[in-house]
Amino acid sequence: MLEVTDLTICNQNRPLVDHISFTIESGEWYGLVGESGSGKSITSLSIGGLLPSSLHMKAGSIRFQGRDMVNMNRREKSCMLGHGLSYVFQDYQGAFTPFMKIGKQFDEVLRAHTSLKGTERRISALEALKRVKLPEEKVYGSYPFQLSGGQLQRASIAIAMMLKPSLLVADEITTALDSITAAHILKLLDDMVKETNCSVLFITHDLRKVKKYADRIGVMEKGKIVESGFAQDVLSAPSHPYTHKLLQSLPELPESRRRLWTGEREGMC
Repeated sequence: MLEVTDLTICNQNRPLVDHISFTIESGEWYGLVGESGSGKSITSLSIGGLLPSSLHMKAGSIRFQGRDMVNMNRREKSCMLGHGLSYVFQDYQGAFTPFMKIGKQFDEVLRAHTSLKGTERRISALEALKRVKLPEEKVYGSYPFQLSGGQLQRASIAIAMMLKPSLLVADEITTALDSITAAHILKLLDDMVKETNCSVLFITHDLRKVKKYADRIGVMEKGKIVESGFAQDVLSAPSHPYTHKLLQSLPELPESRRRLWTGEREGMC
């Protein structure tokens, strides 16, 4: 599905991603984990050719479904984004144009990538919103500022999955959400990728989420993958000091001796 080999990305002459390699198989969740600034997001942007102008790929190759992504021309890359490869980012507010209704933005994606007529595009957009458990008619006619953060992130997932991509890049998609909403979003995404057999490149710093969803992981430190393997193996018996450090930094919930409120007071019959 995806094969990244010896990838090096630099800011001028300083490497931010340093000779990393990994693969993602069909239908697999691959977690790329590490602290902020470790090179995770830069790696993900390079796959779709979305690197900012200040950065450049110095070495390596990226092949997606057997095709060379590095030397692909702009038209080919534009066709690939959305159909074969989609992104969902942390900044759900920046994912939508603020002065344009959500439905119009779904329509523009469908107009660019399909031959559907106007009514068919509307139906397709409403179905996509319904799949992420949003009130489709209301959201379709809303502006982004009229929706909550959780609703906007659901809409981001809907528009990313609408064309049934083979690979979804999910870059810190729950970081800006509260824990309950985040859990709902990830469960929703997991259900959708299982239905479509879509692969996921899961960018995160949260090892608890990686343990729950990822099949394999790569641990990044200062632009290098320092440890990789099956998620359960790496997290249960890490071999690199940095992975140990990440695991030790996870907060532990203290055991409370207080009884949770259940509607009955202690001592009452």
